[in-house]
Amino acid sequence: MALTFRKAVPPEGGDADRVLRAAFTPYIRKLGRELTADYYAWVGAAVERGDVFVALEASQVVGVAVTERRDDGLYIDRLAVDPARQGSGLGSWLLARLEEVAHSGGLSGMSLETAEMMDHLVRLYRWNGFEIVGRGPPAHGKDAHMRVHMAKAL
Repeated sequence: MALTFRKAVPPEGGDADRVLRAAFTPYIRKLGRELTADYYAWVGAAVERGDVFVALEASQVVGVAVTERRDDGLYIDRLAVDPARQGSGLGSWLLARLEEVAHSGGLSGMSLETAEMMDHLVRLYRWNGFEIVGRGPPAHGKDAHMRVHMAKAL
């Protein structure tokens, strides 16, 4: 089945929330926290701003990328793949589409952060050309797990 990549539209906010919640619940639990009912309440506003992209398969949202333009780069705030599709290459496919977005916007790079203990995610990002540029505690202070800051020059 073919995949489609595009900016999310307002009616897809609930689907984006579903994929984000399904993908991030195990991650957040490993950090010693739980997702609250309103954890992704900001998704609708992010969709309205044009900061959310979706991967669609047969009109079903199977992947979500939440981005933010920072200076001359694209920051990947969240990258989520429906658990049924994890390990299928969809995460790498989403990263390649985001690189196209950054290129078309004239941006010079992309950046992100992930928990250091999530080795598989660090490997995924390295496989897709990201380099570790720093480590440190999370800015939000909600847990003490070190974060890996990664960047990719374009």
